[in-house]
Amino acid sequence: MNAHRTSADALVAHFSAKLEHETDPSDVAAARAAGERFTLVDVRSAAAFAQGHLPGALHIPHAEIPERAVAEVPAELPVVVYCWGPGCNGSTRGALEFARLGYRVKEMIGGYEYWVREGLRTVTPDGSTRAPVDPLTGVV
Repeated sequence: MNAHRTSADALVAHFSAKLEHETDPSDVAAARAAGERFTLVDVRSAAAFAQGHLPGALHIPHAEIPERAVAEVPAELPVVVYCWGPGCNGSTRGALEFARLGYRVKEMIGGYEYWVREGLRTVTPDGSTRAPVDPLTGVV
């Protein structure tokens, strides 16, 4: 590891930039609870969205963002995009498309998987539900 060779300024710049462009399920839930306004976009497939999604999420698969965003996503609000989870780069692709269109955008790291694992409310074909908190991701 060469961390000792990297300047403190470079490290601060790196981690500051990362936090400027990423968020996580806990922070998104807290922002909603605090009344912050933003557009939440699920960039997964229609089948994945139908299986379960975050309450209030707009569904725009990442490949459709260039054609649909301007008509469906308010430009004055920040955008938060999510995909399945850490093993999926769909949210990165979606965030890139929104950035290309000039939106202020953040990627929700952990995606739908960690939202569910943290015991946060989801919408499924059976209605609104909440999974038990996974002790590896939150306090039980």
